[in-house]
Amino acid sequence: MPTLLIVHHTPSPSCQAMFEAVLSGATDPEIEDVKVVRRAALAATASDVLEADGYLLGTPANLGYMSGALKHFFDQVYYPCLDATRGRPFGYYLHGNNDVTGAARAIESITTGLGWKRAAEPVTVTGDPGKAGTRACWELGATVAAGLTD
Repeated sequence: MPTLLIVHHTPSPSCQAMFEAVLSGATDPEIEDVKVVRRAALAATASDVLEADGYLLGTPANLGYMSGALKHFFDQVYYPCLDATRGRPFGYYLHGNNDVTGAARAIESITTGLGWKRAAEPVTVTGDPGKAGTRACWELGATVAAGLTD
């Protein structure tokens, strides 16, 4: 059974709403035979990454960059997972109050270095995620999870 690892940093109500929507999409009952594992970014390990078949990443954009928690995650797993996880699918979602460009650029750069393949367009939200943002997060979770069953 394929495993989807959701690594998230969820410090605000907006990030929490986006995380819950991603999780709901990934665990939709119509998507069968995918194990979904969720880890806070500061708790996720290289073993978690190596045991997963795909990834969803979530973070706020802080001062023009991804959260320190997600950066710490990447610092911990990059070299131990570099060769073993090439080609694995991933998706990500970002929340910012003003701009998420720097955070998106950083995630794209690091995942390119890891050789991961984007399985869906990222969800980026500034301000309140609202219905459209949470719906996009639900679709992101469902798309990446369903892609593991193909």
